[in-house]
Amino acid sequence: MTTDPISIGLDTSDSAQRLIVAECFGVEVPTFQGEGPSCGHPALFIRLSRCNLTCTKCDTKYTWDWSQFDPRKESTKRTVADLVAWATSSPVELVVITGGEPLLQQARLVPLVQRLLAAGKRLEFETNGTIAPMPELVLAGVRFNVSPKIASFGMDEAKSVVPAALETFVASGRAAFKFVVSSVADLDRIAELADAHRLAPVWVMPEGTSADVITATTRALADAVAARRWHFTTRLHVLGFADARGR
Repeated sequence: MTTDPISIGLDTSDSAQRLIVAECFGVEVPTFQGEGPSCGHPALFIRLSRCNLTCTKCDTKYTWDWSQFDPRKESTKRTVADLVAWATSSPVELVVITGGEPLLQQARLVPLVQRLLAAGKRLEFETNGTIAPMPELVLAGVRFNVSPKIASFGMDEAKSVVPAALETFVASGRAAFKFVVSSVADLDRIAELADAHRLAPVWVMPEGTSADVITATTRALADAVAARRWHFTTRLHVLGFADARGR
């Protein structure tokens, strides 16, 4: 893995207002939130670069895997003012802040979130649930789609399941817990985590990056998920846009 040339830990007044961004989309070419509680809602996306996990089944490795991607080509620094101007150029209300792992940069996200809320936007964070949100981000108009990565997703749960962080999300009252699932066998592990950490509501999302796989996995899971009375979400960006980047 190559050295990351852009540091997250800078502490100058200039960098405090700049975020490391992989891509922004939804203004020039409209799109939807593709999964979770707001699936199907028109949305804008700010995808931040960098992640603290290395999941083998990750579908956004261009945000962190520098053995395959060049960080100089895959990320840029953008100011809060620039991102606010971009988002407010669209009438779409929902702004999804995703990654990578966006909460790696959460101190710098505070002014962005405050300004977007003031502009009438509502926000959703897509997070892996390993980093507790700062109180300054737990606000009316902000939701967290927390997606703990279980072993079948290709990550050591000793790193991807952080009880203290999950407890903070639960206590916030602003989180839903979304699990990527490849087989019915995964549901028992999700139930164990949900019971141990009081995770609710639970959303199940079929793994897959093609319509055929999503459909097959959905059919394999549907009865078992319904029996547990959990929520089920598809992956609309895969079904509608063939998993095209930036859609």
